[in-house]
Amino acid sequence: MPRSHDTTGTGTTTGRPVRTGRRRTLRREVPSTVGLLADAGDFAAMRRYRSFAFDDHRDYLDHVDRLLRSLAARGIHTTIALFDADEYADYCADRGLDPDTPGSRTRFTADLGGTTGGLPYAGQPIDDLVPLLVDAAVRQATWEYASTLLAEVGRCADCGEDIGTASLERAAEALRRLVDRAGPGHHHLVCSVPAPAEQLVAVLHADTGDGPGGRPRVDGRDGLDFVTVLAAGLALGGPGGLVLRTTTEGDRDRVHGWRLDRGRLVPLSAAAVFNAYCTDADTGEPVGPEPGVDYCPGYEVDEPGPHH
Repeated sequence: MPRSHDTTGTGTTTGRPVRTGRRRTLRREVPSTVGLLADAGDFAAMRRYRSFAFDDHRDYLDHVDRLLRSLAARGIHTTIALFDADEYADYCADRGLDPDTPGSRTRFTADLGGTTGGLPYAGQPIDDLVPLLVDAAVRQATWEYASTLLAEVGRCADCGEDIGTASLERAAEALRRLVDRAGPGHHHLVCSVPAPAEQLVAVLHADTGDGPGGRPRVDGRDGLDFVTVLAAGLALGGPGGLVLRTTTEGDRDRVHGWRLDRGRLVPLSAAAVFNAYCTDADTGEPVGPEPGVDYCPGYEVDEPGPHH
């Protein structure tokens, strides 16, 4: 039998250390997915399964934290996804799986990584990771709901064009104009749209450099979420609002505002922006203006939609 070439530096030529070293190298190229029971209610629901080894949520989170750090120390790329106990039970019922087995949990977790995306682990402590993961799950659910609304809105009664598709195109162009006309600086945008089942909210951060030709930098996924929510507001034709705040080093912050009205993004006056920012949303009582902030009128970013 031919002997393997020694690549481990041990001087051993029996083949076993070489094969082991290669397997370890290959293992670092195989990604992992960890399903995290971030919610105490989901954790409590999983305790009904005898094969589930934990009975204390804090202890479970600490063990997951150590697992994630050990995977990272071995150079393994790991994605963390929220593990929902009710979804898991439905998943097993739909596929005829026994939910009280590690194998079923593993299969569900593997599918989670492909459907929800999750978050890549970057060394965060578990207590910092949980709110990030919850926020990512909320954004995913918001995008899915907004996408469903766009798919269901139908076609224009006059020209037959798909209103959802046309609204996505208008929203993307409106976002480009919003950021381009805001000038250099860090831009924080919030779009809020009341929908039949829940309030749709999307948040976007963009940065535009100084000097002519400075192009705004927008994260692709955040941009998609924002455009989809804004498009849903345009397509539904109901109320809603959008606020843009620009921060520039050495200057005062600027706040601009718009309202959604009958399928169009309408600029607010400076007084209306001031009133919106300086009114308590819960009580309706006035609050003092924020120091170092200029309340500015909106500007035209959206052409009237032709569809009904």
